[in-house]
Amino acid sequence: MPLATYFSGPKVAWMLENVPGLREQAQAGKAIFGTIDSWLTWNLTGGPQGGVHLTDVTNASRTLLMDIHTLDWHEGMLTALDIPRQMLPEIVPSSSVYGTATGVVAGVPVAGILGDQQAALFGQACYDPGEAKNTYGTGCFMLMNTGHEVVPSKCGLLTTVGYKIGDQDVVYALEGSIAITGALVQWLRDNLRMFDSSGEIEVLAKTVEDTGGIYFVPAFSGLFAPYWRSDARGVIVGLTRYINRGHIARAALEATAYQTREVLDAMEQDSQVKLRVLKVDGGMVVNDLLMQFQADILDVPVIRPVVSETTSLGAAYAAGLAVGFWQDIDSLRKNWLEGQRWSPTMPADVRQEKFSGWKKAVGRTFEWVVQ
Repeated sequence: MPLATYFSGPKVAWMLENVPGLREQAQAGKAIFGTIDSWLTWNLTGGPQGGVHLTDVTNASRTLLMDIHTLDWHEGMLTALDIPRQMLPEIVPSSSVYGTATGVVAGVPVAGILGDQQAALFGQACYDPGEAKNTYGTGCFMLMNTGHEVVPSKCGLLTTVGYKIGDQDVVYALEGSIAITGALVQWLRDNLRMFDSSGEIEVLAKTVEDTGGIYFVPAFSGLFAPYWRSDARGVIVGLTRYINRGHIARAALEATAYQTREVLDAMEQDSQVKLRVLKVDGGMVVNDLLMQFQADILDVPVIRPVVSETTSLGAAYAAGLAVGFWQDIDSLRKNWLEGQRWSPTMPADVRQEKFSGWKKAVGRTFEWVVQ
């Protein structure tokens, strides 16, 4: 992974250097570190009274501290960031019985842990190499299953652990993170007061037939995958007096689809696998206009499952496998049901023209912040 404050390793290093007494407490084993799953598991299983201190392979792979080949903490990174190993949680599979809950849920096994996006991948039944999902929330996160093979990215993506079921071999994935998607809709709502609720953007966007030639690149905090450009800032290009609120709303929705196309192109180039369908979930998938444009600009069908809260579903699947409620992966695959499908209808020449315009617009965002 790129060295970035986005990951928790550098944050822990900063705290150890700047919080008085913390390093001494960590070295004495009195201050421990973990991501939110570690905190929840520790408290569920007793906290100070015997709680277990652990994290699963997916969350550990997002700290910048784990070796994704050995599935153990990376001594070189711990040394480089000067983080005491004794403060770190034990790394465990994504689906296994970790302990028994106490308190109001006493006796219930704690049995499934997955990072947010890996849980969505698991809940979307993307169990075969080449299957991918995209979660549309404040940002967008696309993951593609690459099987038991670590696929190093040469196109700006993250190579990550997908999931690990019990003592089975670990499954890896490629991930593309987009910073601003649903957050752009929120920005139009809260900062510009263009509408009162996020759901109104589709109605506003439908008042026009197209964007009027404008592009909205929401590089509010730089650009994530596949560019990783912290010097970029947001732009609206192609403005004329013809443009109204409807065009801006439509361009904002299309920005999500264009960014997803860029991540998918990078994934296909890295994996050498051509995507057949894209499974989608998250809050924005209720927007039919966006989903149709997504299918058009990708030139692949987009499928929303019956259960669109796939992160919660994936965590439940992992726990269910561990305790025997589900027998195997095949039973999970059969439980996944298609809810709605959008098929591409855009002519190839129009698709290429629109995407070329987007790439040109992205180029206008670079080098705005002098590093």
